[in-house]
Amino acid sequence: MPHRDLERIKTFNRRTALLAGGKLVLLSALVGRLYYLQVVQSDRYAMLADENRISIRLLPPPRGRIFDRLGELLAANRLNYRVVLIAEQTPSVEATLETLGKLIPIGERDVRRVLRDIHRRRAFVPITVRDNLSWTEVSRVEVNAPDLPGIVIDVGQRREYPLGATAAHVTGYVAAVSESELTGDPLLELPGFQIGKSGIEKAYDLALRGKAGNSQVEVNAFGRVIRELSRNGGQPGDDLVLTLDAGLQRYVADRLAGKSAAAVALDIHTGDVLALTSSPSHDPNGFTEGLSRAAWQRLVGNPRKPLLSKAIAGQYPPGSTFKMIVVLAALESGALTPQHRVTCTGEIEFGDRKFHCWKRGGHGTLAMLEAIEQSCDVYFYDISLRVGVDRIAAMARRFGLGEPTGIDLAGELAGLVPDRDWKLATYDARWQRGETLVTGIGQGYMLATPLQLAVMTARLANGGKAVTPRLVRVTEGSDEPEIADLGISAASLKIVTEGMRRVVNSPRGTAYKARIDDAAMAMAGKTGTSQVRRIGKSERLSGVRRNEDRPWDERDHALFVAFAPVRAPQYAVAVVVEHGGSGSRVAAPIARDILRETQRRDPARAGGAGRVATAPPRPGDA
Repeated sequence: MPHRDLERIKTFNRRTALLAGGKLVLLSALVGRLYYLQVVQSDRYAMLADENRISIRLLPPPRGRIFDRLGELLAANRLNYRVVLIAEQTPSVEATLETLGKLIPIGERDVRRVLRDIHRRRAFVPITVRDNLSWTEVSRVEVNAPDLPGIVIDVGQRREYPLGATAAHVTGYVAAVSESELTGDPLLELPGFQIGKSGIEKAYDLALRGKAGNSQVEVNAFGRVIRELSRNGGQPGDDLVLTLDAGLQRYVADRLAGKSAAAVALDIHTGDVLALTSSPSHDPNGFTEGLSRAAWQRLVGNPRKPLLSKAIAGQYPPGSTFKMIVVLAALESGALTPQHRVTCTGEIEFGDRKFHCWKRGGHGTLAMLEAIEQSCDVYFYDISLRVGVDRIAAMARRFGLGEPTGIDLAGELAGLVPDRDWKLATYDARWQRGETLVTGIGQGYMLATPLQLAVMTARLANGGKAVTPRLVRVTEGSDEPEIADLGISAASLKIVTEGMRRVVNSPRGTAYKARIDDAAMAMAGKTGTSQVRRIGKSERLSGVRRNEDRPWDERDHALFVAFAPVRAPQYAVAVVVEHGGSGSRVAAPIARDILRETQRRDPARAGGAGRVATAPPRPGDA
């Protein structure tokens, strides 16, 4: 073979070997990569495949229930039947909705919303047409199912308040989450999820809300659900047992019906709130179902403010119910003794003004107990000047005025206890001694809520213990919190409580007509009538117009605070009737009836042991 051909063959063989070697390297790399992907990384890619195939969806937990002290339901979860439409399952959405509208009421607004949502979402996603169907409406839809392609009945839960308006300001209500309330918690972003907006529902929302569950579903490439693989129901919200007595709450609500008023009844030793009522009220069920614009406007436009919890957020001049605090400030400071006497002629002159007593012509000469009994304004003008506003303010704060009481309820306001520092900080002006006079009878800048007045009364009646009001019971097995002593002498408290006893049970007392005749239930109390307008000199000369002759919003507020039974105090009550006119004629009889009913309902009086409920087991919240 010629040398030239031999060289050509060698070159060919070398190139063949190089190509074969290159192919072998590439094949080895490919095999290595396949081994890496299919063996080494098999778990990772299996997980990614499952993540594309399996969708995890949050499930809202059942909300915790709310009970009264004896186990009556105040807030429950009820089945919510809703009709939904799946657009891909009907040849004509409009025709289906028209047929459905002949069976159950569907508003034009609902139809427009459904059509809008269908264009925004995929065709297989269910769209809610209407919530809260009655069983009759569900039956009509199910019977006519063959004529309603794409229509499905879905079952969920909705919040229900069996007492309705009676306990609305205590329970509060739940409603849809607003954009400002989103915190990043995915549970809050679930369609239809509701949170507490007021009352106990808001104050204990996190506990009542529970922990979300989840559902694993298999979906196709378009996101359509093929089947459910697993389900975890999550953790239901905690049930709450309140201190409230639902029966007493109903009684108080009935007693306040037709008035713009508030009343609070509590146990003076534990702080348990047995009734907390504001009138007029509103039905919280309307918020869970969705209020119409007209219904909302009626609520916010009502001058008697049915949405306001007057018991904790209504702020009123306490009037003569504040006089016990002035007495305590005088006695505890050592400025005066119970024997201090003042002659009331019906008015006193101070500077260039006259300050009048409620009794025209005056009370004559009185000592301290008589002044409380007859509520003599001139007596309290005198001692307030001797004591000074700062001492009065300090004593008021010790009894729970001028700051939130600490009740476990959202929306409480602080009221106002003025003093010299407050006046300087607020108005950049010095305190005037004439302002001390009006503060001494609970007028001027003084403001208090009905709850604060009830707490003040409880602390007077329980021997000067700083009891704090509460609405949620201490759980079984937990120790009662220790209650601090206010450091008020027993002698001073005895003067005040004896004066309150005389107010109701002495023939000369301002509330004698409202007394409880049963000695075992007898109450002690204090009337209050607070002005909402200034009475000018010309009106006094011509005769002050009677409350019933004035427009409603110019009439005096009527107040009364009381405790019972006198022999062994257990309960305190505060009643405020807005523009009621007279504490003795209007508020005192209401307080009397509430205290009488409270004592009548006391299990200990019936030979019981003060039975208190714990939350019963969940029956499914059907």
